[in-house]
Amino acid sequence: MEKEYFAHETVVIDEGCHIGKGTKIWHFTHIMTNSVIGENCNIGQNVVVSPDVVLGKNVKVQNNVSIYTGVICEDDVFLGPSMVFTNIVNPRSSVVRKGQYVKTLVARGASIGANATIICGITLGEFSFVGAGAVVTKDVMPYSLVIGNPAKHVGWMGQYGQRLHFDKNNIAICPESQEKYLFKDGKVTKVTDKLPFTKN
Repeated sequence: MEKEYFAHETVVIDEGCHIGKGTKIWHFTHIMTNSVIGENCNIGQNVVVSPDVVLGKNVKVQNNVSIYTGVICEDDVFLGPSMVFTNIVNPRSSVVRKGQYVKTLVARGASIGANATIICGITLGEFSFVGAGAVVTKDVMPYSLVIGNPAKHVGWMGQYGQRLHFDKNNIAICPESQEKYLFKDGKVTKVTDKLPFTKN
């Protein structure tokens, strides 16, 4: 049976992997045993997907990313070039801790910028945005924009990746999609899909 995904001839795919229809895997990438990769993903060059990693649908992995055991990425996640995951809190070369991998969840629609580092054991909320070079050491709220080392919350981002600016009624309109967002009790939620475009 012909496979329903594309893998460059230099790709190594171990036994027991599941790779979804329409996924593309590029040069010198290694997909390790029991990994699950959803439909329509794009896996860049020189990527390692370690055993038991789960990637949802439409996940974009840029070049030079290693996704270690314990990482789960839900649908529509973006992993920027050379960003870094960890999966052990206190690694030592001389101490074997293979049974102590710590889980990290990257929720639906989240984006991680180039060269960012994600310390294991945290959750990046839906549609959160991690700026390039950030070092994330704790959970990130949905729609939150975090930057710096250690990463700090500096604002909010909509589903289209545009900054959200809330008015006196705690309402923000995405300038690209016209979607409406509400800020309440320290959290952001999307309250409508799209608004009719109106000129002021």
